[in-house]
Amino acid sequence: EKAGADPKNTALGSLVYANCPGDGSAREQAASCQRVLGGVANIAQSYATKRYRSNLINWGIVPFVLEEGTDFAPGVEDYLYIPGVRSALLEGKPSVTATALLSGKTYSLLLKDITPEERDILLEGSLINHYAKTAK
Repeated sequence: EKAGADPKNTALGSLVYANCPGDGSAREQAASCQRVLGGVANIAQSYATKRYRSNLINWGIVPFVLEEGTDFAPGVEDYLYIPGVRSALLEGKPSVTATALLSGKTYSLLLKDITPEERDILLEGSLINHYAKTAK
C-alpha cells in the first residue's frame, strides 16, 4: 500500500542478494530450493557461472544485476518494491527500478544479457511452463 501497488497485479516473494553467487556443486539445487521457498529474484554484482544463471531462469527466478559500483544496502527488515518487471520483460527493457520501502533508496536493476528465449521462459514462470506452451 505504501508503494501504491495494486495487490491484484503484484507478486510477493523472496529474493537473494550476493556479490557473485552460483559457484560450487549445488548450483541446480540452490535455484530449485530458492523457488520452492518463494524465491522470485536474485540480485548480484555478477554471476559466478552461466549455468547457475540459466538455472535461475529455468525456475522462473529473475537474475537481476546491479550497475557497477552500486552500493546495495537495504535494511535487514526492509522490502524492495520492483514495479514493472513483467512489462520490462515484454518490452525488452534493459532495467527496472527497485525502491527500498523503509529507506526510500532506489536501485537500478539490470536485466543483463537476457535472450528472447530467456525472456519467454521468465514470462511463462519456468522452463517447464515454457515447454508446455510451445508444445501446444
